[in-house]
Amino acid sequence: MIERRLVTAGLKALLADLTGRPVGVRTVPLDAAGKPVPPPYTLLYPLDHIVDDATLADRHTTAMSEYQATFVSGPLPGIPDSRGGDEQAQWLADRGRKVIARPADGSPGYLHPLTIPGVNCWRREAIEAGGTSEANDAIITSVIRFRLYLEQGV
Repeated sequence: MIERRLVTAGLKALLADLTGRPVGVRTVPLDAAGKPVPPPYTLLYPLDHIVDDATLADRHTTAMSEYQATFVSGPLPGIPDSRGGDEQAQWLADRGRKVIARPADGSPGYLHPLTIPGVNCWRREAIEAGGTSEANDAIITSVIRFRLYLEQGV
């Protein structure tokens, strides 16, 4: 059976690498001292995780996992009265969307590896899900939902 926590850890690490910013799972990411980091950052929400392939001989060696990544902009550090903006939120989302980037030379697979021990992600999808704005908090977000198709034993 494909463990959801391993899939989450792999996607979290990939998003942090692609954006160069911290990623929190269901909560604001924390720094080394355990304090919340200021935006920009990404919030990763696990959604569906389906391990049944609907066959009589299902051994639960495949799974489909869905996640919502919320790319959060914020005030610029050290600049009083600055606000997070659409440009910053879209920049983060553009970086995060590289999860589904393919090699430019047309070779098979994905440009950026998704590392999940003992699991291969053979298909990835990204669906734009809009965004939100919180003018009072000076935060604007962009949202992408990722769907990962996984198989065990690779």
